[in-house]
Amino acid sequence: MITKENLLFLFGLLFLASCSPPSPAYDTLITNALIYDGTGEKPYLGSVAIKGDTIVAMGDIEGTAVNMVDAQGKALAPGFINVLSWANVSLIEDGRSLSDLKQGVTLEVMGEGRSMGPLNEAMKAEMKEDQSDIKYDIPWTTLGEYLQFLEDKGVATNITSFVGNGTLRQHVIGYDNRPASPEEMEAMKALLAIAMQEGAVGLSSSLLYAPSRYADTQELIELAKVAAEYGGIYISHIRDEGDQLLESVEELITIAREARIPAEIYHLKASGQHNWHKLDSVFLMIENARAEGLQITADMYTYPASSTGLHTQLPEWVREGGVDAALERMADPTQREKILQDIHFFHPPQNILLVGFKNPDLRQYQGKRLDEVAAELGKPAEEAMIDLMVADQSRIQVVYFSMSEENIQKKIVQPWMSFCSDAGSYAAEGVFLTSRTHPRA
Repeated sequence: MITKENLLFLFGLLFLASCSPPSPAYDTLITNALIYDGTGEKPYLGSVAIKGDTIVAMGDIEGTAVNMVDAQGKALAPGFINVLSWANVSLIEDGRSLSDLKQGVTLEVMGEGRSMGPLNEAMKAEMKEDQSDIKYDIPWTTLGEYLQFLEDKGVATNITSFVGNGTLRQHVIGYDNRPASPEEMEAMKALLAIAMQEGAVGLSSSLLYAPSRYADTQELIELAKVAAEYGGIYISHIRDEGDQLLESVEELITIAREARIPAEIYHLKASGQHNWHKLDSVFLMIENARAEGLQITADMYTYPASSTGLHTQLPEWVREGGVDAALERMADPTQREKILQDIHFFHPPQNILLVGFKNPDLRQYQGKRLDEVAAELGKPAEEAMIDLMVADQSRIQVVYFSMSEENIQKKIVQPWMSFCSDAGSYAAEGVFLTSRTHPRA
């Protein structure tokens, strides 16, 4: 029964509602922004409305929001994808991912040739031994468990990973330089399939480094076929970025063709001045493959210097079996003389910048060129290089100045080119200050 009092109460509620301002339509409304919408079209001035975790409107928008932001004409774009990130360890130390997030990166794609899973106990022990300033436990085994570990820990960016063929090889074969047996191939395929089911985005290789480089083309094709079954892609640090550049690009195209899988070249470059002219031929090879219907792409970092280990200057036979095996050979007096005789620098010592040591006593040399340090030690560059790596018990992180600014400009404008840091994501504080890094980070 509706009483007079009930009616008065309802009329009162209606009156209050009519007097109250309407609820904001959005959680966040960014106005006066120069919008780059991701389509490749020219930017335009407008607004972006967000409700929850979703962009619900874009363009000429009217309405209110809990959080109103005037962009004052600044550029506004979708989050950037770092297609080659080495944040897999730095995110364990600091999940804020500051050096990438402040550049607009919202997705870290990890796993260049090596991934954080699948692991066995021997691999976990090696990872623990190789840790430098960042110390961490390894409670995960599979790649999916690692990604969940980071998510549970809390990271600012989205994360995903390729499965490294080097990780698969080490898991099943170790560091042996030989073809995989049929049984070993099946084991690697099974591990790859599990990782793809866990959410990996494809198969990666890093064919300059052991044990990834011990895989022949056919092995890579067979593994890539598994990734293709799950909609993945094949991505590769190709076998040689210098003297055998064209042959290495052809290998990637062959894998894409035979496995029927999209393929991308990691950090495309022509390394060494005598190889700079080859880049135009690489462009032609990629364009021809794309005309054939193959989905061939590449990524790059926008600097004329690369960064990797000093150990890549060692002869092939010294590097056999990985970094630990190379360190043992260099420390052996009976092998030292032959190693010195066989060293032929791919990059002149004056173009090699030392940036990362494990041994704190050697960090006085960070930021110096190899030729400078050799002069300080009163030794030839070859001897200084060996002595430093043995003393540091590491491959020593270096920067190689080996590329052409003109080629960088040529690469940037290719429509099939994307961008990467090929580095961790750091903060300018704490443990990250113990070593130097490449500006691409």
